[in-house]
Formats: sequence, structure tokens, C-alpha cells
Amino acid sequence: MKFGLFGINFGPCANPSTAATIARAAEAAGFESLWTGEHIVLPDPQVPPSPVPANTPFIDSAVALGFVAAVTKTVRLGTGIIILPQRNPVVLAKELASVDVLSNGRLTFGIGIGYLKPEFDAAMLRAVGRGDFILGEDTREFEKEFAAFNEVLELPKVRAPVEFIPS
Repeated sequence: MKFGLFGINFGPCANPSTAATIARAAEAAGFESLWTGEHIVLPDPQVPPSPVPANTPFIDSAVALGFVAAVTKTVRLGTGIIILPQRNPVVLAKELASVDVLSNGRLTFGIGIGYLKPEFDAAMLRAVGRGDFILGEDTREFEKEFAAFNEVLELPKVRAPVEFIPS
């Protein structure tokens, strides 16, 4: 059995010294992984199904994992989850590939579609049923419903093949 610790980027762990201390302690205790959560904004006042009060600080998942990668050596680092429809796929692929390279291939990419309408409204997005992926693909040319480009190259690339696990 493997144990992971969720919440390395929010609440008390939004404080860098707390996040670093907890990350090092979890790694020393033999935890297999550290995971982030994501909410770009939260409804204020809190209304169901919002999981936490609006005054809960959340550090961006890629930023938090890059920070935690710098203070750990072996523990896996996961996004549990990134709300894919709220993200620009090109920018997200760059951010996650960078975290993967800086962590020497320790990134696990978890995604979700989101469920808080106020979050989508604040980001000026319409809620969609699924996203398109570019992480790990040949990005010289890409065309999907929500992103299209050609004659560009995105580096760095993820260190290992991207594996998608159906839920």
C-alpha cells in the first residue's frame, strides 16, 4: 500500500515554511506522494458544494509543486486535481513539463472538470464537459476544439511518457 498526502498547496500549507516542513517530513516518513488541490476562486460566502471557506488560501498547483520539488528528493508530486477547462492548454503544458523536469520526472498529472459555477463565472469561462490534452504530444502542430497552433515548439518536454488513466 502507498500513502499520499493531499493539500500541500492550501490552508496552512499556503505558507512556504509550513509547506517545506510538511513536505520534508512526509518524505522522511515514507509517504509515496504529495498532492495539490485547486480552486482559482471560491464562493463568498461559502455555499454547497464548495469544499472550503472562501478565505482558504490556495497556491497555484504548478508553483507549489515546483517549490516542493526544490525541498524534496524522491517523493512523487501530483496535481489532485487541476481544473482543466479553466486552464489555457498551452500554458498548462509548459508549466507542468517544467515541474516535471525540475523534479526529475516525479510529476503525476491529475485532472478534473470542475463543479463550482462561481469559479467558471469569475474566470469568464463556460463550463465544458471535457478538455483537450497537449501534454506529451508533438506540439509543433496541434488542433482541437479549444486550442490550435502550428509551427511552434514547446520545451521542456515531460521526462516520461504521459499515461492517461480512465476513472
